[in-house]
Amino acid sequence: MIHPRDWIQCRPEGIYCLPGEFYIDPLNTVDMAIITHGHADHARSGHSNVLTTAETAAIMQIRYNAAEETQFQLLKYNEPVTHHQVKIYLLPAGHILGSAQVVLEYQGSRLIISGDYKRVFDPTCASFVVETCDVFITEATFGLPVFQHPAIESELQKLLTSMQENPTRCHLVGAYSLGKCQRLIKMLRIMGYQEPIYIHGAMLKLCELYQQCDVDLGDIRHASVLEQHDSAGKLVLCPPGVLHDRWSRRFAEPLIANASGWMRIRARAKQKGVELPLVISDHADWNELTENLQEVKAEEIWVTHGREEALVYYAFQHGLKAMALSLLGYDEEED
Repeated sequence: MIHPRDWIQCRPEGIYCLPGEFYIDPLNTVDMAIITHGHADHARSGHSNVLTTAETAAIMQIRYNAAEETQFQLLKYNEPVTHHQVKIYLLPAGHILGSAQVVLEYQGSRLIISGDYKRVFDPTCASFVVETCDVFITEATFGLPVFQHPAIESELQKLLTSMQENPTRCHLVGAYSLGKCQRLIKMLRIMGYQEPIYIHGAMLKLCELYQQCDVDLGDIRHASVLEQHDSAGKLVLCPPGVLHDRWSRRFAEPLIANASGWMRIRARAKQKGVELPLVISDHADWNELTENLQEVKAEEIWVTHGREEALVYYAFQHGLKAMALSLLGYDEEED
């Protein structure tokens, strides 16, 4: 058996598979890339060839017309393909629609790259699947014990209660346009909120894609139809970056909320002028990260994208070999 350390490299572009001659989520334009999901810090434009899920390919096409320059090879989950003697297949990552873990098998060894993931139920995407491996590369965006995400239902109940208590105000919720927005809408529907939900224009095409993929979001409308006189009591979702923009002033006494795992840090919520922080993340929290390390039964853990040191230390304390990959260029802010 050849150990993955002998056929996987960390290069400035990202994680590279030597025998397969491809990258996973490269930061720069390359000839061959495997893309774990559609967020912009993982799925970038300009690659000549991309292997990914159909949903991620559709997201890339919406975001930057990737079809014009890229040849896509689409894989379903658990559908194997061999590229230069490397067996490749994808597993659900539970992060957003189409998100995938990448499984690589070469000369008797198996490595899994998690990409971004979460293990809690999300009605808008396939749930995370655990498989054993020799080396597991895990994200660590929330890789500190302080980050323990509450149930999404309890956070959304805070929002619904606030709407009942503040009927003259428009509730403006900052949420990442891809994944977080659609998850909030779907969970609110499941919890019984069936009123129209208004969304920023940047979210419209992605919500339409989710609905085309059989994720029913109910009655969603473009927020541009609202003015101050008719926006009281309404729920509006928008990218976090426009919460305090001129765009938000059109609404009646906007009550600013933000849905992010970073809202666990009260100082950050206060700094961003958030009146109603909602601790909702599409990344694994500390408990999910550590539980996963135990279940994949890997002899070695490689940690990237976030608070690497704490998770490496946890692995050492539990008898596992571990190291930090210290890859740069992956964004944590939007969560």
